[in-house]
Amino acid sequence: MEGIKKGGVPYQVIIADEFMFMAKRLGQFLTSRGFAVTGTAANGAEAVALYKTLYPNVDLVTLDISMPEIDGITALKQILEFDKQAKVVMTGALGDQDIVKKCILMGAKSFIVKPVDKNKLLKKVVPILKQ
Repeated sequence: MEGIKKGGVPYQVIIADEFMFMAKRLGQFLTSRGFAVTGTAANGAEAVALYKTLYPNVDLVTLDISMPEIDGITALKQILEFDKQAKVVMTGALGDQDIVKKCILMGAKSFIVKPVDKNKLLKKVVPILKQ
C-alpha cells in the first residue's frame, strides 16, 4: 500500500479544505490506501495550528489555495517558516498559473487540480513522501 512507510507505519497527513465534504472524500481515499489522516482543517489558520500541534509527526499536508481566515498561500508560508522541511501539496481549481508557480517557488512540493483525480494524487504524493 502506498500510504505505509517502511516498517509498516502509515504516513501521517493533514488535509486542509474549506469544504469538509472534499476533505472527507480525500481522507477516505487516502485512508483506503494506508495513510493515516491525523487531522483536517477548514481554513488556513486551523491548518497552521494543527501542523504546529502535531509536529514532528506530520508527513504531508494538503492545502487548498482558497480558504477563509487565512488562505492556502499564507498558510503555506507560515508552515514553511515553522518547518522548512514540511512537505506541502497545494490543491485548487484549474486556473492561474502564476499562483501555482508562486506556491512551488515558495516551497510547495506540488500542485493538484481539483476535483482531485485519485490516481494523479498518488503519482504525485508518493514520490514526495519517499524523498
